[in-house]
Amino acid sequence: MRALPIAVLALALALPATARQPVTTAPASLSPAPTLSADSETRWVSFDLTPGNQIVFRMTVNGRAATAILDTGVNFTLASSGFAAGLGLKPTATGQAAAIGGALPISWAPVETIDVGGLSRHGGRIGVADLTALATGTAQPVDVVLGADLLAAHALDIDFDNRRFRLLPSGRMPFRGTSVAVMTAPQSGTFLVDATVGTARVRPLLLDTGDGSTLTLAREAWSTTRLPDAGLTSAYAVGLAGPIETDLVVLPRVRLGATPARNVEVRIEPLRGYSTLTGTAGRIGNGFLQRYRVLLDPKARRMILSPGKSADRMPLKSTSGLLLSYEGKALRVLHVMRGSPAARDGWRAGDRICAIDGAKLPDDYRTNPVGQWPAGTPGRTVRLGLCDGGPERALTLAAFY
Repeated sequence: MRALPIAVLALALALPATARQPVTTAPASLSPAPTLSADSETRWVSFDLTPGNQIVFRMTVNGRAATAILDTGVNFTLASSGFAAGLGLKPTATGQAAAIGGALPISWAPVETIDVGGLSRHGGRIGVADLTALATGTAQPVDVVLGADLLAAHALDIDFDNRRFRLLPSGRMPFRGTSVAVMTAPQSGTFLVDATVGTARVRPLLLDTGDGSTLTLAREAWSTTRLPDAGLTSAYAVGLAGPIETDLVVLPRVRLGATPARNVEVRIEPLRGYSTLTGTAGRIGNGFLQRYRVLLDPKARRMILSPGKSADRMPLKSTSGLLLSYEGKALRVLHVMRGSPAARDGWRAGDRICAIDGAKLPDDYRTNPVGQWPAGTPGRTVRLGLCDGGPERALTLAAFY
């Protein structure tokens, strides 16, 4: 059983117009196109989902094994500063990129080879940045974020039910499903789709496998749907450049192309947030995509969706209102959701929990059923012991959004 995600987190990044011009070493102009091996169809790459709901897998850079995140929302592939230093990569230029949570310093370094599954690239550059562990919900930061630059010329087949993906020649159709039109952003090279939310056609939406949430909308895009703000709560996300607070609601129905999706969790960014900054109306994340088997083929301008085992499932909803980070046998409160039982009981960000119902947190808390309590049955009262030695606090769970 998977534990309740401590928070739904997001990785996304793009070079804004103001930062793109000074960076004369943009990867698109310096990196050759990747190639596929003749047996790429058989070269499945196994993956898992992080607590932050991103696709994590193994690949190699300059022949060295790396832990990576598959992130179509990043328009160029990144290596963490520590991993790049361990490889002896020497940055030759620097710049700045827009990321969820703010601006992110970036540098560029020559690289010899990048290999994943049946895909290889020889030569070119890789971005180098500080990759925070909190942005993936893992205990340690990943080594590489595999971006859209390595995926644009081929088809990406993601089999979420069996936790594997592969790269195929563009134009292949390995399974049947509903087709969704995909556009490629002319400047960033990322992948865009349209959706219908309420009665409004919302576009363009970034296809972002690095974002663990389901659907995120710019505040300006949400206003066009004419859906009521009543019933919204708040949520917390962490991007490459830091945390952001969003509004949150669960909608009964959203349509992506001709594909209807039910019980869709929607996050709404503040005014002039990341989506607005990058010229999009929002983004479709892994919370949406993992309901399907996905064939993303940007060169053929389409995405194929075939319903998976969890296509119409109800999202796991908090009944406590506490979004938590598991840190060394303690839970730290990252955010208290608006209108929740925790908000009514006076919980605050930064509070630390060391015991649940009189027992210390188990070593396998992330996967132990004990870790499901923040989304437990309404009416249940949970006794929470604080790490500072203060009196135990009782929290009664309730449906609040």
